[in-house]
Amino acid sequence: MDTIFALSSGAPPAGIGIVRLTGPQVPDALAAVCGRVPEPRRAVRAAFRDSAGEQIDDGIVLYFPAPHSVTGEDVGELHCHGGRAVVAALEEALAQIPGCRRAEPGEFTRRAFANGRIDLAEAEGLGDLLSAETEIQRRAAMAMTGGVFSGAVAQWRERLLALSAEVEASLDFAEEDEVETLGDTFAAELTTFVADLGKALAAPHAEMLKEGFRVALAGPPNAGKSTLFNALVESEAAITAEIAGTTRDVLVQAVAIEGIAFSFVDMAGLRSATDDRIEAIGIERAEAEIAKADVVLWLGPEGKGPEDSWDIEAQCDRAEHAAKSAPDFVLSARSGEGMEHLRRALVERARASMPAPGQAALNRRQRTLIASARDALVDAATHRDPLLVGECLRRARLSFDALLGKTSTEDVLDAVFGRFCLGK
Repeated sequence: MDTIFALSSGAPPAGIGIVRLTGPQVPDALAAVCGRVPEPRRAVRAAFRDSAGEQIDDGIVLYFPAPHSVTGEDVGELHCHGGRAVVAALEEALAQIPGCRRAEPGEFTRRAFANGRIDLAEAEGLGDLLSAETEIQRRAAMAMTGGVFSGAVAQWRERLLALSAEVEASLDFAEEDEVETLGDTFAAELTTFVADLGKALAAPHAEMLKEGFRVALAGPPNAGKSTLFNALVESEAAITAEIAGTTRDVLVQAVAIEGIAFSFVDMAGLRSATDDRIEAIGIERAEAEIAKADVVLWLGPEGKGPEDSWDIEAQCDRAEHAAKSAPDFVLSARSGEGMEHLRRALVERARASMPAPGQAALNRRQRTLIASARDALVDAATHRDPLLVGECLRRARLSFDALLGKTSTEDVLDAVFGRFCLGK
């Protein structure tokens, strides 16, 4: 196996650059560049030299022998000055050592997974942590990286193994010509198990954390949607005019409010008929956006908005505005009246939809596998033959194993680790 290396700190120029190595040739590489292998887990000052003996830099070297390292292999770290020329020269010196090569994106983490230092769910959490841009994203990623979800899967697997043991016992003690059926207690446990998996599937999705809580502004043409959109995103992102039908396509703007990611969506005004083919396409797209929004702000006639939408009485600063009898919010995007109240309500709704502190958010792959396990348990509840029940439990166990990477294909692993940066 090759020894790999990469810059694991920020891109130069920087105050310090950290070049990480892992693999069987780490001691040889450290000896070649630093003149010696330091004591394990002890920072030592050293002069870094190339193959010709010319000094590259003066820095710190650390050595973490296997298996007690982040990858489970020998690991070395060279802490140098973070200039581009220094880092490039140090990497070139390492590349000249037999058996050493530059790492691919995510290769360090993939080796940690292959050596059992982390499972696949924890690796996915690490990837989310690297891309986290808001506090809620960071907390959810830390929960996944810290093993919160992996622990839940381990508990599900233990429950499944206990059920499988009951099935095996039923088969072992069955009479020779008669297959024993399982009792009411077993059926009740299956029902509870299915309900628990359903609760996990109902938890906040990781996609919402990444894409943001989606807020769609809907209503007829010239209702003030684009003006409100601009006020919410605090920029002139949408064109506003007195002419009806100015907005014809979907406009999405991502912003963060109080550490929560939002995606605000402006769209074409809704009306039953139009002779403009382009506007008609915009209306179709608007209806699709309404269907996938987390909340819809309705600026049209009172009570005519989509189900569960928020009725907005907009343009309240204008004497001729359309008053409503019981709107959820009364506001003016131009004067700012009522805007803070709306923002506060959006933050509260989004926060309630996001993972609680310490709770992991599941991605699409994880939800699909949990759903497969739940379906297998539902199928098991329809059978009385222990042989058929046992097969259903086996299918559920395979789904749980795939969640942690015990049965994942190379395509899945490539997709997971391919989004990591160099040095991770």
